[in-house]
Amino acid sequence: MSTPRTAGPAAALAGVPLGVQPAGVWAGRRQLFVRFAGEAETATLYTADGLSGELKRLAARAGVHSIAAVGSDVLANAEYLAAVFAKWTPTLPVMVDTDGQRPDALAVLGAYITLVQVTVNFGGSEALIDRALETIAIAAQEKHDHALVLSPREETSDRQLLRIVEQAGAASRGTVIVIHPCPPGDGASLDRRWAALLEQAAGVHGDVRLVLRIPPPVGMR
Repeated sequence: MSTPRTAGPAAALAGVPLGVQPAGVWAGRRQLFVRFAGEAETATLYTADGLSGELKRLAARAGVHSIAAVGSDVLANAEYLAAVFAKWTPTLPVMVDTDGQRPDALAVLGAYITLVQVTVNFGGSEALIDRALETIAIAAQEKHDHALVLSPREETSDRQLLRIVEQAGAASRGTVIVIHPCPPGDGASLDRRWAALLEQAAGVHGDVRLVLRIPPPVGMR
C-alpha cells in the first residue's frame, strides 16, 4: 500500500505581499514578504507546498530584489521555512528579520539564508539583547551575511546604543549595524544628536549606518 502524499507542514501567514522594505540593510528595496501572523492579525494557513508555489510565481516578477521572512517570531517557523525552500529552491536572496530570541534555529535553515537581520526595539531585559547578540555570532559562524538593526525609543540613551554597537562588533567584526533614529515630530528636522552618535559609533565599529525608516503606506508594516 502506498503512503498518501502530504503537503508538509503549515503556518499561519498574514500574507505574501510585494512591497518596499522599510528598515535595515535593504531598506528601500522591493521585496517579496512572507509575513508570519501575530495573535491579533487575520491569518491564512499556508502549507509548505502552497507557499513554495506562491513564492515561485511571485519571484518571477520583474524588479523584485529579494524575499523577506518577517513578522511574529519568524524563527519559531524555521522548520516550516526549510520545508518550503526544500520544495522550491529560492531564486532570490532570502532575508530573515528576527528579534534574535531563537539563535539555535538558524541551523535549520542552513544554506537557504542570505542575510540574517536581527532587530532590537529596546524596552526589554538585558537577556533579550544577549540572545540577539548570540544570534549575530551564530550567523557569522554559519557564514551568513548578518546585520543588527537598532530602533531606539525616546528614553534609549546614547550610552545604551554605543554599548550594543561595541558588543555586536565583538560578536562579529562583519556585522552591519543600522541605527534608525526616533522620527522627529511635526516635520521637525532630525536632532544633531544623531550625527554625534554616529561619529562615536563609527569609532567603535567599522560599519555603522544612520538610516531613516520608510513609514507606511510606502514602507511595509
